[in-house]
Amino acid sequence: MIRRIAINTGGGDAPGLNAVIQAATLAAIRLGWEVVGIREGYSGILDPQNYPDGGLVRLTPEMVRNISHLGGTILGTVNKGNPFKVTESLPGGMTVEHDRSDEVMQAFQTHGLDALIAIGGDGSLTIANSFAKRGLRVVGVPKTIDNDLASTVLTFGFQTAVSFATECIDRLHSTAESHRRIIVVEVMGRYAGWIALNAGIAGRADAILIPEIPYCIDKLAQHIRTRNRPYSIVVAAEGAKPLDGQVSVLAREAGRQERLGGIADRVARQVEQLTGKEARSLVLGHLLRGGSPVAIDRILGLSFGAAAVAALQRGESGIMVALQPPHVKSVPLDEAISTMKVVPPDGDLVSTCRALDICLGD
Repeated sequence: MIRRIAINTGGGDAPGLNAVIQAATLAAIRLGWEVVGIREGYSGILDPQNYPDGGLVRLTPEMVRNISHLGGTILGTVNKGNPFKVTESLPGGMTVEHDRSDEVMQAFQTHGLDALIAIGGDGSLTIANSFAKRGLRVVGVPKTIDNDLASTVLTFGFQTAVSFATECIDRLHSTAESHRRIIVVEVMGRYAGWIALNAGIAGRADAILIPEIPYCIDKLAQHIRTRNRPYSIVVAAEGAKPLDGQVSVLAREAGRQERLGGIADRVARQVEQLTGKEARSLVLGHLLRGGSPVAIDRILGLSFGAAAVAALQRGESGIMVALQPPHVKSVPLDEAISTMKVVPPDGDLVSTCRALDICLGD
């Protein structure tokens, strides 16, 4: 029997996280379960001394009733908190890794936690899957603004990110036209170009650069030169890269993924040299993660939260809830994290770009 469950949020924040927490908490309480939130991924369990409330907070209806419209997560999150690979810095710049997963398993026993609802992207769900294989009852909820998990048609946060990026691109048209400039807009998208592609099409961009289609800067410059208007808008995913080139990296840190960024500045400088037109760059970055979720992301988050509790009630574990219209279904975590959903170069959205004479750099 389940009497007490835990919820945590890991990885980058996304609009709709609080909606999941709200629905999961209220649905579990209706079943007579107690709900506990873990602070900042697994940090509230591994390092409880860092939190005034001891790293665990009891979630009540009063705490979660009116949070679905809020951005971020009331539990906090981290994107470097893998209990199986905790990095420790040593004198001299060296680092070592420790496996602290046993501490997490013991903490669940100590605190009487019967199950975990883990909300996160592929990294967080991989960690959750490892705990499921060790016997912890786990249900995952997919969270990524990149919408790059193959097992679900949609992830919450994506539509909010696209909507905001589109609004920003809309605003740039007037200033770009006024100054006869080329403006290159950088959006998130490490391995998948869904945000760049959707926002670029909706925002009437002249060119869109995505990780799935390596670009030729000369072809991009030629396209800009031949456009019959005095300005141009280029949208670039942070993971876009040139033919026979590498992605733009801002920083590398031990125990973390390399931080991408700089593609907009690189492209702006190159097209300015090749076209003779003034070019500027703009990085939207974490603005895409913040703010209130749009209606569809609130609804999807609430649906996922309720579905996660229903899966636990049915006795399921080691699964992820996924939108497979017209239903939210359970997918094995092994399957859910095995395949990334990237933009197909021969897909409908790419065909739409070509029909609209939007350059993809190829």
